[in-house]
Amino acid sequence: MTALKQYQRIEATGLWRPSPDVQRREVVVSIGEATLTISDFNDKALTHWSLAALERQNPGGYPAVFNPDGDPDETLELEETETTMIEAIDRLQRAIDRARPHPGRLRWLSVAGVIVAVLALLLLWVPFALQNHVVSVVPEIKRQDIGGAILDRIERVSGRACASEDAQEALDQLAARTGVREVVILPAGVQSSLSLPGGIVLLNRALVEDHEDPSVAAGYIIAERARMQAQDPLEDLLNRTGAGTAFRLLTTGELTPDIVDAYTEEVLSEPRPSLPDDDLLEVFAQAALPSTPFAYAKDVTGETVLGLIEADPMAGRPQQQVLPDRDWVRLQNICGG
Repeated sequence: MTALKQYQRIEATGLWRPSPDVQRREVVVSIGEATLTISDFNDKALTHWSLAALERQNPGGYPAVFNPDGDPDETLELEETETTMIEAIDRLQRAIDRARPHPGRLRWLSVAGVIVAVLALLLLWVPFALQNHVVSVVPEIKRQDIGGAILDRIERVSGRACASEDAQEALDQLAARTGVREVVILPAGVQSSLSLPGGIVLLNRALVEDHEDPSVAAGYIIAERARMQAQDPLEDLLNRTGAGTAFRLLTTGELTPDIVDAYTEEVLSEPRPSLPDDDLLEVFAQAALPSTPFAYAKDVTGETVLGLIEADPMAGRPQQQVLPDRDWVRLQNICGG
């Protein structure tokens, strides 16, 4: 110990009394290896006190009175003139105290660690687990209600969904052909396509009006199917709006208008997330639909969608018509031409 080496050669004189019924005698005090040695003037050791078990009876007072721990009757007095020795004892006791184990402090640190771990569990794992639980238990009819509420909110911005008696059958056929519950054509609002809870896929009118091949619109629906497989739209809603939404949905089965508005504004302002080509191609293959028309609709040069073109699962294979020409024409006019 550095502090010990500094004080190893210090000596002082003091008055020592082994018990109250014995007269005090003058002694020589020296510091040893973690001990205080009390000797007579013939250098004969009278006693050894452990520095770690040394107590001062009058902190700050003089003469400084020390005694071994648990034995206040045996005392050593050091006058104020022995400042160096008194300071050495004080400093060495502090150094010894720092070096010894502190069970109380360790216990406090252990408790604090447990508390931090529990808080981290509550803040990180519990919301995640709650959201996963809600996604797994919300019934399909409630998902459709949520999707319908979001669609109503979008229609306040985009205008009412396009509809006509002549085209409704074609719209239903397109949904069945692409494997989704419902397809909705909007005059504006969505940039291209969007999937909502309850198996609802929204398409911008341009996807049916600006393309002669119904495989393009079908391709965008297939892309939304792939996104739904990668992440449930209800899970996306809960991720964006927080654990409070999950708790409210679990306990009341309802979402407030503010929650619906916040989600709708956020999701409409962002581009649709991209997916790996392999994930997209797998769903195109499941639906027996070509990926090439969709790829060229996204990039007319084909440079950024080369994987979807070269690995088209329907290339060189007989293809079932997406919609009859008559139905496709009717669908192209669903928004009034």
